[in-house]
Amino acid sequence: MGRVFALTLEGNIYSCKHCGTHLGLSEEIMSKNFHSRHGKAYLFNRVVNVFLGEKEERLMMTGAHVVADIFCVKCGSYVGWKYETAHEKNEKYKEGKSVLERYKISGPDGSNYRVSQGAHIGGSDAEDS
Repeated sequence: MGRVFALTLEGNIYSCKHCGTHLGLSEEIMSKNFHSRHGKAYLFNRVVNVFLGEKEERLMMTGAHVVADIFCVKCGSYVGWKYETAHEKNEKYKEGKSVLERYKISGPDGSNYRVSQGAHIGGSDAEDS
């Protein structure tokens, strides 16, 4: 395997909790009110240092979407998913955006979240109201 090229970000950085690779900046967060199968998740306008898995149709709480799981470019850990296509008109704003699952990343202050006890199994992209 070749050398891994990773961008280094400056500012309030969210990073992979396993290897510390920079993934996104706090100013790129569009919403902190998303939920995943493991608890809280954040919708980012832009993330870096990830690679995409296979695109797939996934039925989520807000309807059907074409998504691709995203993985840390350095250690390969699953960190969230990217919206490729939203079928509902009111969900189109998510296209091209990425969701990082909070339990898979470290916050700007080094904080880590644990899987919430109330988390449910199955894909979700529900947003708090």
